[in-house]
Amino acid sequence: MRKPRDYDAELQALNDKAKQLRTRKQTQLGELVIATGADALGTEILAGVLLAAIGNDDPSLKEAWRKRGAAFFQGSAAARRSAGQVSGGTQAIDPGTQPAAGTAGTA
Repeated sequence: MRKPRDYDAELQALNDKAKQLRTRKQTQLGELVIATGADALGTEILAGVLLAAIGNDDPSLKEAWRKRGAAFFQGSAAARRSAGQVSGGTQAIDPGTQPAAGTAGTA
C-alpha cells in the first residue's frame, strides 16, 4: 500500500525554497550595485535611473545597455572602468574595499 502524500509538508518546502530564492536574488542585486560602483549614487538617483530604464522603449538603447552589461560580466577591463566612472573620474572597483552594507554614507 502506498504512503499518502503530505501536501502540507510539500507546500511548506516549496514556500521555503521560494523564500530562499527571493533572498538570494536580493543579495545578488545588492552585490551587482556594489560591483558596478552604483552604490556611490544616492538612493533617489539610483531609483530614478532604474525607473527610467524600465520605462524606456527604445530598442537600440536597450541593446547598447545589454552589450555594455555583457562586457561587464565577461570581465572586460574597459567595461569595468566605465562602470565605475563618477563625474568624469574613475573609481577602482575592489570588492575587498567596499563598505559594509548599511555603513555607506554614515558620519
